Amino acid sequence: MALSISTPTSSSLLPASRQVGRWSPLARSAKPVSFSLWRSPLAARSAAGNARASPVDEVVTELDAVAGFSEIVPDTVVFDDFERFAPTAATVSSSLLLGISGLPDTKFKSAIDTALADGECNTLEKPEDRMSCYLTKALANVGAGLAQQVPGCVSTEIDARLAYDTQGIIQRVHELLNLYNQHDVSTDRLLFKIPATWQGIEASRLLESDGIQTHLTFVYSFAQAAAAAQTGASVVQIFVGRLRDWARNHSGDPEIDEALKKGEDAGLAKKVYAYIHRNGYKTKLMAAAIRNKQDVFSLLGIDYIIAPLKVLQSLEESVTDPDVKYSYVPRLTPAIGKTYEFTEEELLKWDQLSLAAAMGPAAEELLASGLEGYANQARRVEELFGKIWPPPNV
Repeated sequence: MALSISTPTSSSLLPASRQVGRWSPLARSAKPVSFSLWRSPLAARSAAGNARASPVDEVVTELDAVAGFSEIVPDTVVFDDFERFAPTAATVSSSLLLGISGLPDTKFKSAIDTALADGECNTLEKPEDRMSCYLTKALANVGAGLAQQVPGCVSTEIDARLAYDTQGIIQRVHELLNLYNQHDVSTDRLLFKIPATWQGIEASRLLESDGIQTHLTFVYSFAQAAAAAQTGASVVQIFVGRLRDWARNHSGDPEIDEALKKGEDAGLAKKVYAYIHRNGYKTKLMAAAIRNKQDVFSLLGIDYIIAPLKVLQSLEESVTDPDVKYSYVPRLTPAIGKTYEFTEEELLKWDQLSLAAAMGPAAEELLASGLEGYANQARRVEELFGKIWPPPNV
């Protein structure tokens, strides 16, 4: 589960306790989805370009430094981490449900028990339909509970087993929307995390046209990211670390080979970021699968960075000289959209055939393994629900 810690983009500043602001949801006439991390006064001045000499006794960490350029999202499923990196938004997923089920004392356990006692699900004859219904109800119940804990958006994972079913994805999103509405959670606080298959991208296009925010995940190629941006996805999440890992152990992917020949990152973040800004798309780019601090430094300027707690802790514990802090520079800026060279094919309107043709071995392999992993997690949740149904004390 990714939980955001938030930095307001306005001039208002938060106290040094790392109490956080909010993730602003996307509305048609509002600002795009925004994750944030607390910024110190020094970071705010640096980002504004009017830094001045710092007091010698002011403590500046590397986390302060990077927060001035990209918004940081902690990757955690541990509720005890809330105190240190207080979230303003949350993602509800099968892995979170498994974690909650293994922690009987958590406040969200009753949300799962209530889902398992749902009368509508109990009337379904087929066991697989009944378990799928319980899973959907549990996601919404836990998501609604998290919506009371965080001021920003709640992102809900769409079952990876629907990855190649456009209408199935849309139907599941509307089922979840209806459940959230029953809990009085407004649509503008919801985001739906959809696999970036062609069918998922098409579902995103149709949902975004109805004002429903989407978050495209399992992005492992430029083609997926470009197609998602063209359809108006609110957030595109590219797994930079997994692409880098693949490139270290494999060869023969034309897209990655071309990036490395140019001296660019195998994670393709620069190319995707340039494409989005060249075309003025509303889509925000999120980098995931971050391995270490150097990964963070190499991506400064990207919209969002999902960082593991061990990386955040390392950044927070590393104190840097205030003057040195101002030497940090963004690696990605909107200006690269004007200078980056794309082929004519890359700038055309993407469709299912061109997307399939452009998917190299890295994207195909990583997408397949990612979908399989998430589908297995959903099955594990349903198997667990089958064992504990009916729930006690409801």
